[in-house]
Amino acid sequence: MRGWLREVKRIESPNFDARPEGERVSLIVIHAISLPPDEFGGSGVIELFTNRLDPAAHPYYADIHHLRVSSHFFIRRDGELIQFVPMECRAWHAGVSKWRGREGCNDFSLGIELEGCDTQPFDERQYVTLGALLRRLIRRYPGCDIAGHSDIAPGRKSDPGPFFDWARLGLTAAPGEGRRVPIK
Repeated sequence: MRGWLREVKRIESPNFDARPEGERVSLIVIHAISLPPDEFGGSGVIELFTNRLDPAAHPYYADIHHLRVSSHFFIRRDGELIQFVPMECRAWHAGVSKWRGREGCNDFSLGIELEGCDTQPFDERQYVTLGALLRRLIRRYPGCDIAGHSDIAPGRKSDPGPFFDWARLGLTAAPGEGRRVPIK
């Protein structure tokens, strides 16, 4: 299947389907996730994205183990990059969402999860990996907007959160116009 990046760790998630016919990627969504909440380094995110989360492993998991969610990419605190879903397919990361007047952002977006939360800064190694990944994706999908989950689901989602430094990646924000990576 097309859409897998070479030299990237691959853990296939069953939580994806086909994009609508003729739909092209025009948005990249940055998320933050940690399982259990505010804890890093465990296998919770991988287990959630592969439908293997044990509801007895942590009290928080009892409420979320039934979810069928995924993301195209996950960047761990140490900068490790994992791909779960081929880019040509629709990962289930955005939920109820809207961007530039279009609803259902999963149809036309790629999702990148950072191992993180709203209460702690991200690791420098994550910014290095994310910057390299974004440059690669922008070459493949020129003109993509880049937005946070909070931008496409305001009031419902807060990630990537207040500690995410958009400027560190050279991204500029223009209200209502999205964030873009300069192509050099």
